[in-house]
Amino acid sequence: MIVCSCNVISDHDIRGVVSTGDELCSAAQVYGCLGCTVRCGLCSHSVRRILEERPARDIRYAPVLEP
Repeated sequence: MIVCSCNVISDHDIRGVVSTGDELCSAAQVYGCLGCTVRCGLCSHSVRRILEERPARDIRYAPVLEP
């Protein structure tokens, strides 16, 4: 489905960028990765929703070594 009609960007395009592992936090960052900029801004809510839907990262911390 087309999310941004100004730049003709689909939800698949956005999900592809979001799943790369980069720490993207805003619609502007997503658009930057896609090589464009936000124009009218009507799609920013949809882009943010896609960002919020991404699964939580599996963060693993190194064990703390006791002296």
